[in-house]
Amino acid sequence: MSDRHVLITGGAGYIGSLLASELLRANYRVTVLDSLLFGGESLVPFLHHPNFHFVKADVTEPRAVKDALKAGWQKPDAVVHLAAIVGFPACQAVGKQVAWRYNVEATEMVFEQAVDLGVERFVFSSTYSNYGLSPEGKPVTEESPLHPQSLYAETKIASEEFLLSQKESACAPLIFRFATLYGISPRTRFDLIVNQFVLEAFTKRELIIYQRGYSRSFVHIRDGVRGVILGLEAERSKICGEVFNLGTDHGNYSKDDIVRLVLKRIPETSVEYKDLTFGGDMRDITVSFAKVKNVLGFDTTLDVDDGIRELLFALKAGIIRNPNDEKYRNAQFIVQ
Repeated sequence: MSDRHVLITGGAGYIGSLLASELLRANYRVTVLDSLLFGGESLVPFLHHPNFHFVKADVTEPRAVKDALKAGWQKPDAVVHLAAIVGFPACQAVGKQVAWRYNVEATEMVFEQAVDLGVERFVFSSTYSNYGLSPEGKPVTEESPLHPQSLYAETKIASEEFLLSQKESACAPLIFRFATLYGISPRTRFDLIVNQFVLEAFTKRELIIYQRGYSRSFVHIRDGVRGVILGLEAERSKICGEVFNLGTDHGNYSKDDIVRLVLKRIPETSVEYKDLTFGGDMRDITVSFAKVKNVLGFDTTLDVDDGIRELLFALKAGIIRNPNDEKYRNAQFIVQ
């Protein structure tokens, strides 16, 4: 048994379930703490694993992490905090008070428990949504000003500010601003642009596209998880109090680019473009990923076409049988 122990909040989710799998494969001990809002099927393959421990708990409970450890192994070497109400539509649906409780107050409580337990590093999942817009169309870096366009981004920025104020703590905070994820994980999501487009094209043979010319950054879920593991294994001096955009310069695409890649695999799909202005996530950004490459040596192994092919295979083969089930979405309202 490895003596490296990582606790993942939200470990049954899209990122967390794949991260748990990869850490177990790398011989870590893994404790997952999750309230199972979207079910726990993603964790079934690990239940027999001697290095795996699961606790059902809600991160808004003041002692959730400490109580979780009473039932399993002692203090983790690191906490990866993924539990949150994720995405602009989900935050809008629950409202500011609830979003703040789960995304900001819970982060503070989980971090404070980690400090009390003597945990050495704290990895936080944030988002490139925080930038909002690229000033003058230039790629945004970790030093660029933040212009949140949604309640979701506001909560992530508030959590980041708290964690960065704690960088003198014995528990080293590390923040990853993820690009938009795509691809298959044990708990796949179909409310993310690439995954959603593939599902719509496959099941309906049509796509309705809003915000046509907007640029976004994308990274495959497997590469995103590899980035988190690099952060867990890097020297403390490289990561303490640092923010990294997590993705690749090759992953900057416009929505039209993504549509073209989907049509290459599902050519019989019709496309309709609609104008939409609304008070929500109006990101139009190109992102620089030079820092994560230079400091952590991160680069990607998969591209959007790889993600489209694997999603299409999973749908065609019936591996994901009911992709329209609510459990594959964080919210029902989706803007493409």
